[in-house]
Amino acid sequence: MTDTQIQRQSGAPGFGADLSPGARAPAAYAADAVPSRGRVHAERECTTRSPFQRDRDRILHSTAFRRLTHKTQVFLFHEGDHYRTRLTHSLEVAQIARTVARQLRLDEDLAEAIALAHDLGHTPFGHAGERALDAAMADFGGFDHNAQSLRVVTALERKYAQFDGLNLTWEALEGLAKHNGPVEHASAVRKVVRQVEAWRGLDLNSWPSAEAQVAALADDIAYVSHDIDDGLRAHLITIDDLAGQPLSGPAVAHLRTGGQVDAGRITYELTRRLITVMIADLVTETRARLATLAPQGPDAIRASAEPVVGFSPALADDIANLKRFLFARVYRHEKVMRAMRGAELIVAELFARYMSDPAAMGEDWHAVSQRLEGRRRARLIADFVAGMTDRYAMEAHRELFDATPVLR
Repeated sequence: MTDTQIQRQSGAPGFGADLSPGARAPAAYAADAVPSRGRVHAERECTTRSPFQRDRDRILHSTAFRRLTHKTQVFLFHEGDHYRTRLTHSLEVAQIARTVARQLRLDEDLAEAIALAHDLGHTPFGHAGERALDAAMADFGGFDHNAQSLRVVTALERKYAQFDGLNLTWEALEGLAKHNGPVEHASAVRKVVRQVEAWRGLDLNSWPSAEAQVAALADDIAYVSHDIDDGLRAHLITIDDLAGQPLSGPAVAHLRTGGQVDAGRITYELTRRLITVMIADLVTETRARLATLAPQGPDAIRASAEPVVGFSPALADDIANLKRFLFARVYRHEKVMRAMRGAELIVAELFARYMSDPAAMGEDWHAVSQRLEGRRRARLIADFVAGMTDRYAMEAHRELFDATPVLR
């Protein structure tokens, strides 16, 4: 066996730095370095795909994933064809997660699966819908989109003859539950995963796999960059505004020295350069952390006292500053807030109407609701509302109420 082969098998020096662009060499700390811990419902393995490829494909073919086409990211679907939706956001997160995972010698398929599934539980109208549904469910356990994503993949998708949900691997479920880090005891996620925990514990107090950590930070990279793109497109911010930000300023200055370039090209060049800078920093910093930890298997990542995947302190500060800028200038812009106030009203009124008149949900959902009471009926109605797309929610509201807010 050559030195290179030994190095790749052991996950020793380089931690991906020795790979040529596009090359693959999974490390000993990658999720697929050990057999999967299985699925809640035992199934024969696929003859053409790994367990994590199978997870990814089940997510892609789910009804909840298709609905993301018409669910808000920041701007409502009818405001323009070029704004991101939850679907395009999820695809961008998955692409970034695969890129980072390959450079860190991780299992790309698991990172991609977690990235694709992380927003399956989002309500119509994005975080505005989530706020409204959480308030409406205050007496019934509240609402959290991360917990709802787990409900989708463990119960609400109903396609398979042998089980409800998608029957994802333990590793994919762990990643969805813990991609933001150890789960607090009061978190809604703990309540949702009780059935999974009864089968096999998810070690909710520990860090998740490196693949899940990659998916979480790929989410940050994607939304920071594409929300700049969408904010510029909506004329809520300008290139001059971004020139004053530590993270985007150098890229703006470099673009302006290149001569006359139209605004659309400048926007694209800016966002792609930001993505490149953030990915490069994430990979470099994480390789250094891996070198310090020297994990001999995926469980060493979980047992670490700190996250293994992360940005350098300097870039983390720059990203935090850029997020604060976007929060003030885009997410809290009066144009956006006006539409979101109307969206919150739609969600709140739909929930209240279905609580008082479950038959308004339609025959199938009404029939199920009749077998439930109190908290369980409220949760069913929350599932119904959360599954709506933006346009379906608006159409349902128009059918049930005399006036529906104009969302623009």
